[in-house]
Formats: sequence, structure tokens, C-alpha cells
Amino acid sequence: MQELEISFVLNKKQYKLKVPSNITLLDVIREKLKLTGTKEGCGKGECGACTVLFNGRSANSCLILAPQADGAEIVTIEGLGDIDHIHPIQKAFVDEGAVQCGFCTPGMVMSSFYLLSKNPNPTDDEIREGLSGNLCRCTGYAKIIKAVEKASKELNAKN
Repeated sequence: MQELEISFVLNKKQYKLKVPSNITLLDVIREKLKLTGTKEGCGKGECGACTVLFNGRSANSCLILAPQADGAEIVTIEGLGDIDHIHPIQKAFVDEGAVQCGFCTPGMVMSSFYLLSKNPNPTDDEIREGLSGNLCRCTGYAKIIKAVEKASKELNAKN
């Protein structure tokens, strides 16, 4: 398999590496860069567990070939916040109990971040639509919606 050299910014850090032309961005993030917050659920772009911000937009990293990331700016859950500097969306998910098994949580948080960056005061229906590409098998979504509502209020109070 042909290897290509790519460079991109991931979580505000510049990377330059050689990758096989058929590897996905998800595999680069998890396997080559060892950032395991982004999850692989379906590998087909249907579950949202691998959601990242790709050039400012919400995207399924399992559907992006790594060479497509050349020159891109990418943010994963690790770039949003960490244990010492938790993002208000992450905190709201914890506070509202919207994390149950946690597998879908990184993708849900990233989709919520994108939604709230575009619509700081979403209605319940807009939250449901904004998260429609993310599947959760544990929560029933009620706590997730409450978490997004809480994060929206918190973020609006800061502005």
C-alpha cells in the first residue's frame, strides 16, 4: 500500500506523518496518535461515536480517509477539555448522568459542541436534530438532552 505524507493540526498541535493511503482519520487518531477518546462504533458513519470537528464542522472520522486530512484542522474530545480543565459540555454530561457506559459520550459531546457553536439556545427539537447522527444504547436520550440544555445555559451565562 502506498504511503503518503500528510500534515494537519490536531487539538492545536501540528502533526506530520506518513500514512497508508487507505487508512481512516479515525485509525490515525486512535492507532498512530494514541488518542483513544474518539471511538469506533459502526465504522460506517451511522453511529456518531467517532465524531470530531473537521475544519470547524462535525464529521464522522471513520468516513474520512487520512489523506483527506492533509492541511486540515481537527479537534477531538481530548482537545475540548480534560480532567483539569473540563469543558462546560463535558461537565453537564457528568452532572446530568448522561454518560452511562460512556462509549457514545465523546461523539455526543463533540456533536453538542458543534450544535451549541451554531445555535447557542437550541430547543429540545433542535437538540434532537443536532444529535440525530449519534446513537446511544444506554440512556434513552432524556439525560443527554438535559445535559445539552444545561451546557447551553452555562455557556450563555459566560458570554
